[in-house]
Amino acid sequence: MTRIAALVATAVAATAMITAPVAQARSKVTGEEKLAKMLEGREAGKPVSCIPHWETRDSKVIDKTAIVYGRGNTIYVNRPMNADRLDDDDVLVTTMHTSQLCKLDTVQLRDRGPGFFYRGFVGLEEFVPYRKIDGKVAVAD
Repeated sequence: MTRIAALVATAVAATAMITAPVAQARSKVTGEEKLAKMLEGREAGKPVSCIPHWETRDSKVIDKTAIVYGRGNTIYVNRPMNADRLDDDDVLVTTMHTSQLCKLDTVQLRDRGPGFFYRGFVGLEEFVPYRKIDGKVAVAD
């Protein structure tokens, strides 16, 4: 009887090991889906080449997709060159030479773990502003 119980327990554990990764893969949200959710209720504006330094204080990395700057009524989405290197666990290190962050500036990617290791960089493209909308009218900042 104990041998049967052991076999059943082994079979249950093996099934759980096989089905768990499949369930996780199905439930993993892509970067594009995360960005789309973040942009719900917002309207895209005309892309700009630079954003002021104070808009860069709040930034969020969207895995393999984009960097989102700002908060509140207006956020700026940048889909950088090498976006496939973006990892939402990375720390962004930006060296600013002016009071603005601009297209063609580079952002270093650092590992969040011990050692803060360099993981590469991305080159910024134009920033697309997204403003909250109230009905059909965009809300001003």
